[in-house]
Amino acid sequence: MATGDGANQTTVTELILLGFSDLQHLQIALFLLFLVIYVSTMVGNMLIIALVVLNRNLHTPMYFFLGNLSCLETFYTSTILPKVLVSSLTGDKAISIPGCIAQFYFFTALAVTECCLLAIMSYDRYLAICKPLHYATLMNMKACLFMASGSWINGFLAMSIMTYLMSRLTFCAPNEIDHFFCDLSPVARISCSDTQIFELMGFIFSIFFILPPFLLTLSSYMFIIAVILRIPSATGRKKAFSTCSSHLLVVTIYYGTLIAVYVLPNTENIRKLNKAFSVFYTILTPLVNPLIYSLRNREVKETLRKSIGNLIHGIRSWKFKALSLE
Repeated sequence: MATGDGANQTTVTELILLGFSDLQHLQIALFLLFLVIYVSTMVGNMLIIALVVLNRNLHTPMYFFLGNLSCLETFYTSTILPKVLVSSLTGDKAISIPGCIAQFYFFTALAVTECCLLAIMSYDRYLAICKPLHYATLMNMKACLFMASGSWINGFLAMSIMTYLMSRLTFCAPNEIDHFFCDLSPVARISCSDTQIFELMGFIFSIFFILPPFLLTLSSYMFIIAVILRIPSATGRKKAFSTCSSHLLVVTIYYGTLIAVYVLPNTENIRKLNKAFSVFYTILTPLVNPLIYSLRNREVKETLRKSIGNLIHGIRSWKFKALSLE
């Protein structure tokens, strides 16, 4: 540590992520819970990526975006959960300032990218259900690549500005962040710099990069529901509503908690709930996305069943050949 110039403040070189310190007696249980969530999230999303890449039946716009979303979720959850697991197991809650800045950058960039991808996926479903005759023309592979790459580039370029502003902050004792990862408001609260511009830009970026994708997603599903209500068959309506309700549940949880954390006024009551809200969109959403968006899908389940069958058949054939050689 070094003494700050012109003030009786002490600058620090590392920060302390308090995480769930108030649940000290549950640290082992939290470690096991988060470990199961992390492994399940990684396996579920990587399985979807493998299915989409290896099976030609899933080489369609919808599954192309699902593959992108699953790829994003593996990075998204790996940005935060490994540090939480280490802290829960060892009690070491320290993180270097460059490490904190890097975590903030990748987390926010991936969050913005996910907002864009969710909006694109809802638009894809809107075209498929509401404009089926124009779907093949509007959602060709060139358009899909353009929208997906645009989502990734948009997230990482936009958040580089916020990361630069964060790198200009200085931190003094006490250096404890009352959160389980380096987020905007908790980091700003412990900085001994003037954080007005940093926090103002955070609010502006939230308005520009969270609300528009949310409104696009919401409007797409409103049109979809309106079309579904006109389906004459009760069975058809029920089946369609079941799929949409699952999608809307994830979107509502994800955007609802994001808006609560980043858009609503930073009052004391909201601040107390931020950690709980953050668990939903950083830990639980990446876990349930594979289940909601893919594993409940008939085509994905059928492809998974065939893949497992082919794998078992291949293993049996290999064993038979090995026994024959003996």
